[in-house]
Amino acid sequence: MRKLTYKGSGVDIKKAGAFKQKIKALVRSSFTADVLKDIGGFGSFFNLDAKKYRQPVLVSSTDGVGTKLKIAQITNKHDTIGIDLVGMNVNDILCTGAKPLFFLDYIASGKLKPEVLFNVVKGINQGCIQSGCALVGGETAEMPGMYKAGEYDLAGFCVGVVERSKIIDGSKISAGNLVIGLESSGIHSNGYSLVRKVFSINEQIRMKGELLKPTRIYVNPVLSLLKDYPEGISGIAHITGGAFYDKIARILPENINIRINKNSWVVPKIFHLLQNKGGIEDREMYHTFNMGIGMVLMVKDYDAKGVIAHLKSSGLKSWVIGEAVKGKKEVEVV
Repeated sequence: MRKLTYKGSGVDIKKAGAFKQKIKALVRSSFTADVLKDIGGFGSFFNLDAKKYRQPVLVSSTDGVGTKLKIAQITNKHDTIGIDLVGMNVNDILCTGAKPLFFLDYIASGKLKPEVLFNVVKGINQGCIQSGCALVGGETAEMPGMYKAGEYDLAGFCVGVVERSKIIDGSKISAGNLVIGLESSGIHSNGYSLVRKVFSINEQIRMKGELLKPTRIYVNPVLSLLKDYPEGISGIAHITGGAFYDKIARILPENINIRINKNSWVVPKIFHLLQNKGGIEDREMYHTFNMGIGMVLMVKDYDAKGVIAHLKSSGLKSWVIGEAVKGKKEVEVV
């Protein structure tokens, strides 16, 4: 009688163990002084230096990359998708004013391909370095029968900290505030199910350089800005799923509308190509894609010029793209 083994069922524990050992040295390059243990234990240890804060509040987020992964897989380009994973999480907690502290990842695949997953983790580690947070651990799961050979999925988990008195939640947004739009690096990580409907597989392969541009991470320029304008930023929104209409509305007080002027910045060519080839209406575009604006800040009108100049000094383009007016917690794109 043939004896069954876990390896024979499609899960190679020895190969998984070797992969984890290989990434240890890589991951250490993202460690901060507050990381107390190497990866690989049953839990990760991070020392929160509470002396730096009067009332520290931890802020957490979890997110994935979505079907952008499909393009990474058909083009066999895996070195930037991890940056997307980090960006989706750290940019979210940044909207509260929080500084990212540490990050964990979850990678599930049909069959472990160490060279592919190493490139994925390399991107995750790079994203952590860009955002100043430590990659303290994660999980790599081999799941034959759940995913096809060559397929994998990603999820990320981030924890940050903010002083309780400095939490940004949008409650201070008032009529007359201006909206500053921060330049995106491209499509970022939302709307790819529609992207994949518009472009054929051959087009996706040909355009992989554009379609796989990693999500811009805004942590360093925005945290620097918050130090110089501690009372000047009343709201921050990360333009991801739901884009302008949903993500900005999420942070608005009940009596405020935001009016976005879509002619106030230059929309990158990739969005025009998507719209024209797909026959997509304007509202659908601004409800699905970032259209070249990856994050928005609500600021006092007299601070707008200074904010834009500060961001420019950090190498980040930005524009006044709208204003807050009295209303009913709605967003208009005109």
